[in-house]
Amino acid sequence: MLSGVNLENEKSEGITVKKSENFSEWYSQVLTKSEFIDYGIVSGTVVFKPSSYFAWQKIVEFVNNEFVKDGVENVYFSMLIPESLLEREKTHFKGFNPEVAWVTEAGKSKLKERLAIRPTSETIMYASYSKWIRSWRDLPMRYNQWNNVIRWEFKNPTPLIRTREFLWNEGHTVYASKEEAENERDFVLGVYQKALAELAALKGVVGRKTENERFAGAVNSYSIELLLPDGWALQGPDFHNDGQNFSKAFDVKFLNREGKYEYAWQNTYAISTRVLGAMVAVHGDDKGLVLPPNLAYIQVVIVPIMKKGSEKAVLEFSQQIYSELRTKYRTKLDDRDYYSPGYKYNEWELKGVPIRIEIGAKEAEGRFVTAVRRDNGVKSKIEASKVKEDIGKAMEQMQKDMLERAEKLLKNNMHEVKSYEKFKEILKEKKGILVAPWCGESECELKIKEETGAKILNVPLDQTPLDDKCIYCGKKAKYVANFARSY
Repeated sequence: MLSGVNLENEKSEGITVKKSENFSEWYSQVLTKSEFIDYGIVSGTVVFKPSSYFAWQKIVEFVNNEFVKDGVENVYFSMLIPESLLEREKTHFKGFNPEVAWVTEAGKSKLKERLAIRPTSETIMYASYSKWIRSWRDLPMRYNQWNNVIRWEFKNPTPLIRTREFLWNEGHTVYASKEEAENERDFVLGVYQKALAELAALKGVVGRKTENERFAGAVNSYSIELLLPDGWALQGPDFHNDGQNFSKAFDVKFLNREGKYEYAWQNTYAISTRVLGAMVAVHGDDKGLVLPPNLAYIQVVIVPIMKKGSEKAVLEFSQQIYSELRTKYRTKLDDRDYYSPGYKYNEWELKGVPIRIEIGAKEAEGRFVTAVRRDNGVKSKIEASKVKEDIGKAMEQMQKDMLERAEKLLKNNMHEVKSYEKFKEILKEKKGILVAPWCGESECELKIKEETGAKILNVPLDQTPLDDKCIYCGKKAKYVANFARSY
């Protein structure tokens, strides 16, 4: 299991532990030594360095484009939320109250009302929605904002996985009918699944959250759950159908086609920088970070091997290859003469650059390059005339292979169980996601969590009639559910 680690005094340049032996320490070292992130001055926060922030920007760009094409519009609301607004939806406020950070003073003056630093934006956005929406002609209203939030409750933050400040999107949409609102779910979750697969090379399990696990104030919550190599699950992007809970609390109503007022139907949804933590954890190895090509800040690094007598030819050829590749790929020429090629190899492997190109005297003379894939170390000889085309093919194949490995990790660690004894046995020995019959009662769900530490991640959307019994109480099962220990 991952935990917060303070690496202030860490001086070693390489990874000093194996991923399979000390996952938590490995994860912390990979994040900082690769310069993907750094620890923030404020406990529980991180600094997104160029590599991690670029990866997040690519996710933002992809998701935002999909949303905009479907009619979602971007807005921005203040991060300061009056306490009176938070209290208007009691269930929602109760769910977030322990995590809220408050502004109580300005200069030397006490504020008349406490202001929450945005833990989420339902309350401040819907206060405005109630003013803007008057008629069915104003609907649907599909607004989204990209921002940061602060949540302060937890004591042991973990970089990217559970931090006190993180980046995300907040989709807040309003519809005239229940059916229209519910129909948005598959589109949003589809966009998130596509982003996970095509960018971060990740695969998750989709399903409905139980009443105990759903978003505070929602009627139904749906999640994409990711599995990390230590056997623990991590909730990824999610979608919440809020019904009319918030519209009634904030008086978001409209005049329908029949000339009568009714409350609107609403959804909320999000993807956050947490997916970057999952990406690092799933794909990294004992040498460091392994970045999917589609999210890599530097996709190709060229390392000249300059030995006495061949320096000029090697450097000139390296610069030619660099000029060719940089027109299409994010490319760096590492021509530093104060580090050895071996040092550079280790450094760029640590930072996760997908393709390393080695150019020595034989390459310069033969007009070819030696390309090395970061994910599997496979070397290939590429003619200079084909370098742009073949490097592109190599990165395309690497992206595909990384997704397939992530899918295999998930598939190999999903275990179907029918008995509680087997459930506990597998959880102890193998961990992973346990697919088990459940009666649908909260009492059994909570007892299982209390006794094993495993909760219901979600309930798969596609359910078939069951003849099985609940693994805990023995009553007829209503659902097959996904259980795991979770961050």
